[in-house]
Amino acid sequence: MDLKLINMKKLIISCVYFTFLIVITGCEDNSKEKLKQPKLNHSIVNSNVYVTAHNSDLKLTKLGTLKFNDFKQPLETEASIVINTTKQFQTFLGIGAALTDASAETFYKLPKAEQDRFMEAYFNPDKGIGYTLARTIIHSCDFSTESYTYVEEGDVALKTFNIEHDRKFRIPFTKKAIAAAGGKLTMYASPWSPPAFMKTNNNMLQGGKLKAEFYQPWANYFSKFIKAYEKEGIPIWGLTIQNEPMATQRWESCIYTAEEERDFLKNYLGPTLKKEGLGNKKIIVWDHNRDLLFQRVNTIFSDPEASKYAWGSGFHWYEDWKDGKPMFNAVNAVNEAYPDKNLLFTEGCNESYDLSRIENNDPKLAERYGRSMINDFNNGTVGWTDWNILLDENGGPNHVGNLCFAPVHGNTKTGELSFTNSYYYIGHFSKFIRQGAKRISSVSSSNNLLTTAFINKDNSIVIVAMNQSDKKVSYTLTIGSKTATSNILPHAIQTIILNTKI
Repeated sequence: MDLKLINMKKLIISCVYFTFLIVITGCEDNSKEKLKQPKLNHSIVNSNVYVTAHNSDLKLTKLGTLKFNDFKQPLETEASIVINTTKQFQTFLGIGAALTDASAETFYKLPKAEQDRFMEAYFNPDKGIGYTLARTIIHSCDFSTESYTYVEEGDVALKTFNIEHDRKFRIPFTKKAIAAAGGKLTMYASPWSPPAFMKTNNNMLQGGKLKAEFYQPWANYFSKFIKAYEKEGIPIWGLTIQNEPMATQRWESCIYTAEEERDFLKNYLGPTLKKEGLGNKKIIVWDHNRDLLFQRVNTIFSDPEASKYAWGSGFHWYEDWKDGKPMFNAVNAVNEAYPDKNLLFTEGCNESYDLSRIENNDPKLAERYGRSMINDFNNGTVGWTDWNILLDENGGPNHVGNLCFAPVHGNTKTGELSFTNSYYYIGHFSKFIRQGAKRISSVSSSNNLLTTAFINKDNSIVIVAMNQSDKKVSYTLTIGSKTATSNILPHAIQTIILNTKI
């Protein structure tokens, strides 16, 4: 063989080998790069773990700390939670509940000591769970002892408008809540029905629609309500247009199609509030279940003249009556499509009151809250509002017999308060995530282990984890270049607080 040819082959082989080494080296370098963790801009000073567990005495109980070591690669065979503080999302508004007539009347049937205990338990951020958000009703709803309005029947000009009814229970109850919350409570209001004379069925109950000729008087009604409550020393931050506008209920209800709600907002409610000096009030559309949320907001937010008046959309959790499955994907779809608008959970409760479920400590009652709050927050929701903050021993009072659960029940016969696990589950969020916090990325590798996470303004990191299985779950928690090991009991919820410094 020619010597030049032999040398040429050797050269080619050498070049191929050298190229192979470069490729291999490059692959190795890339692999190392992939193992690098997102930089944690905060160093962990200390940690605390709080736990509530099914069939135990653990109720928001402080239970140990976590020890973080250098990063450990999670395995597919183990559960893991990974946090990335550099990826931040919506700003947290708050968590709270509805201050209904039923709640207020039950409250005033309790002894003074239990009243004080109730207010501290809900609104004190240190001794209680630190509620900062509240919903109230515009005249009556099902959780009132009667149907009523603020005007005499047929008073189109609203000359007889007054809120005297509310001064007996709801207004003083609300003022106590504001005081217990430190003098500030983000309050929004919702109507269940216009007065009967304004509706097509001439009835506050059983659905019906707002007659076209009463669009303006009804918009004026909102304005009068806000001004009347603020004159009483109760600031109104915002309002929803209509509670459950696609449901014909045996209690107070009113139907709006998406187009009707859009036009009422665009042509009447928005301009009226602006004209009356109330243009800063946050208007929330929909206020019904997740299932039709996307369709509703598409109709309203795609209209610039309507959209400019809308702060965002509100939603409930009752769509699971269809197949038992909540439609969290609908919330995410709205968040993706309209990132400039806000999402607010405006109502949820466990229906069909049954005392035995409390006595037997049914874990599903509390886990419904935990599952919803984690998923709703992870899908962009800024605030979360429970339904009745307090109900009596029968799940009322309710003038149509629509009895429900509340996180706290007051026995009007014995004068005692009972705190269900739902209260403590909500507290795992409301007590530790404070107004102005930012949600951060958090992902669990296990379907049984749900999680969400926030970083507060003081740089404390709040991680909530919920185990919805029948078995204890051991897991790793990775944040930046640090990993800790932990475990969570069956049917339990944890809040992990990481105090950090920059």
